[in-house]
Amino acid sequence: MENTVRRRLDCISRHLTLHTSDTRLIRTNAVSSVQLKSLSPTPVVIGGMVLDIHAKPSTPAKPGTTTPGMITWVSGGVARNISECMLKLGTKPFMISVLGLDVPGQFLLNAWSSSGLSTEGIQKQEDITTPVVSNIIGADGELTAGVASVQAVEEKLTPEWIWQFRDTIRSSPVVMVDANMNPCSLEAACQIAEDAGIPAWFEPVSVKKSKRVVSIAKSITCTSPNLDELIAMANALSCRDEYFSIQNLQHIRQEGSLESMIQVLEPAICLLLEKGIKIVVLTLGSDGVLLCSRGGANFMRSAMRNPISNRYRSPLYKAVSSSCPLNKFHCAERFKQHNSHPYIVHFPALPASVVSVTGAGDCLVGGILASICSGLDIMQSVAVGIAAAKGAVEAVGNVPSEFCVKRVAGMDYKEALFCRENLPYFCEY
Repeated sequence: MENTVRRRLDCISRHLTLHTSDTRLIRTNAVSSVQLKSLSPTPVVIGGMVLDIHAKPSTPAKPGTTTPGMITWVSGGVARNISECMLKLGTKPFMISVLGLDVPGQFLLNAWSSSGLSTEGIQKQEDITTPVVSNIIGADGELTAGVASVQAVEEKLTPEWIWQFRDTIRSSPVVMVDANMNPCSLEAACQIAEDAGIPAWFEPVSVKKSKRVVSIAKSITCTSPNLDELIAMANALSCRDEYFSIQNLQHIRQEGSLESMIQVLEPAICLLLEKGIKIVVLTLGSDGVLLCSRGGANFMRSAMRNPISNRYRSPLYKAVSSSCPLNKFHCAERFKQHNSHPYIVHFPALPASVVSVTGAGDCLVGGILASICSGLDIMQSVAVGIAAAKGAVEAVGNVPSEFCVKRVAGMDYKEALFCRENLPYFCEY
């Protein structure tokens, strides 16, 4: 088993090295809980399990009539997607969620059980309507429109249910919560983690739900918003809805450089950090990821360090650290810290043949968390997350059955990542 997982993870390693130009695949069939027991600690993921109904028209849709296309049922939900990605990178998560005893619920439960994962933390009741989201995907792979019916997560994933698993949370290396939960449940989960000294990761989910960060900001170690979610979170935390302009951001996004975009975003990033969040992983779509903190690279490494690391047994740790050692990030350490500015490191995205972007952000987070649980550094972990996100956008489902990592644009990703000449923004702003 370990050899099989190592072969899969070697592909990510090659993606981060300068050597080969071969195209290789990481085979990512789920593995059993018995097989994974000795490979990694057990992170806790709390949030939604959702049936995603994806509709992709084969011709431009016209109002008032049906359009030919393809409709697929896909296991989804932010927390569930992240968990699946983590599993396929060799880390077995413990899921806390809710499902109904209906057809969508059985579909999701069967898929979960077949992966060898525990269903102990999943509440299953007849009076629960399983969350369902219906998405219309455009020809470019972007979400055109969608309708979400996820009330069950807010209503049934209660603090009382979460508290039943407090011992599991206290012994975990990291806890991930998604904003589908109601504020009381978010507070309960984060409080348990904070009291035990466990890092807590907040996934904002959507612009509206991202505002739930207000009651838990001081308990959050890391959060992973996109641009619009960042602005919404900053507005909510500042109590001034017009303090940051989304319209101005849209203009900068279309017309400005990465540097000018960061200048606009810096006040919002600073506000999140001032309110107690230790690290912001800002997703920029095709522009990559910004890794932000107030304390610099060493601070970020300390904040997200896995206290019960399995690094000496983890194939992921061995594969990545051998070709992507920590000292390769030395250029990020050389920049003098200024108290008035956050420490920001830019990681570029990988060129991809986009099929659907619906699971990209979730796989980014899943890849990062799996890497942290394996004992990798936060910067190494972000690099692995970007490789996982590339696999997601090139797949039909939310989480690909295999991650394809290969040499792109005539330059290895490691070279682009560590070469300051290629990355002028790999520094503190």
